[in-house]
Amino acid sequence: MKILVTGSEGFIGKNLMAELRNRKYDCIYEYCRETDSTLLDDYCKEADFVFHLAGVNRPKDQSEFMDGNYGFTSELLEMLKKHENNCPVMISSSIQAELDNPYGISKKAGEDLLLNYSNETGAKTLIYRFPNVFGKWCKPNYNSAVATFCHNIAHGLPLTVNDPSVVMNLVYIDDVAEELINALNGKENRVEEFCEVPDVHTITLGEIVHLIHSFRNSREERSIPNLNDSFTKKLYSTYLSYLPEDQFSYDLKMNEDYRGSFTEFIKTPDRGQVSINISKPGITKGNHWHHTKNEKFLVVSGKGVIRFRKINTDKVIEYYVSGDKMEVVDIPTGYTHNIENLGDTDMVTVMWANELFDPEKPDTYYLEV
Repeated sequence: MKILVTGSEGFIGKNLMAELRNRKYDCIYEYCRETDSTLLDDYCKEADFVFHLAGVNRPKDQSEFMDGNYGFTSELLEMLKKHENNCPVMISSSIQAELDNPYGISKKAGEDLLLNYSNETGAKTLIYRFPNVFGKWCKPNYNSAVATFCHNIAHGLPLTVNDPSVVMNLVYIDDVAEELINALNGKENRVEEFCEVPDVHTITLGEIVHLIHSFRNSREERSIPNLNDSFTKKLYSTYLSYLPEDQFSYDLKMNEDYRGSFTEFIKTPDRGQVSINISKPGITKGNHWHHTKNEKFLVVSGKGVIRFRKINTDKVIEYYVSGDKMEVVDIPTGYTHNIENLGDTDMVTVMWANELFDPEKPDTYYLEV
């Protein structure tokens, strides 16, 4: 299949192109402002499907709205007609096409042009009135509030939010790309004369800013947001793509003593926490038990033994562990337990606990195994 993508260097275009290539579509005609304009004629002759994503939304002069959103669409459709190419055409419009402003008027004019083209030629047309689109590779301080918020908060820059109660409807770029590829295969999500991305997220500006600030703070808190929420998961992925290139990493607090160290790595509101324990040779750690707190131990380097004894009994159970074999050991409640380094190098253990540590209620009781 030969696919023409106009606006291939734009936000949606870049993401769509990347996913098309991921899915092994290898005959793609890319067209953007830098492309030799004479190539468009050949592309329109050969294309089996057109993604018309090119448009103008931040011109220097308002007259450019009609030139870019109506004029270029007209040029594209005339070339298709010249070659009697009635392949399907998808156009990227906007919810602002319903509004009486220069941008909305130009988008509505492009829609009408496409509808007339369909009536005249019989070609299948797909009009997507996108709400706000967010995700990686969107230009900040341009036309996306989410991109600006993510960029400014990630870079420690000030934000201006005039009305945090403003409600936004947003679609995520990966969902957009998924829907467009579905449309390519004749499986578009159509509602009457328009098509749409089915997963729309509704949230206020204030809530978005609060979430992004929590992402920034999560490094100091060693936390991960609740990724069970679809929007939070997508926004967190978006935020990370705006981190400064020299700030991908961050330090953790190592609690060190003569026995080794214990470092909290990740805390989650609903899945407990993960920590890294380093034990020096010959060192035994633990010798305590829990009522409700339970843990999983995974030795990833070195070798040792994990011992258990059910409280009020004498039987000691031993599990020998090593970084040479990835083996998870559950730490049941009601068993006092310890872990001893039997090697001559540091033993590194990944430890998961089902709840965050609460110094007011640690649920940890000292008792020798």
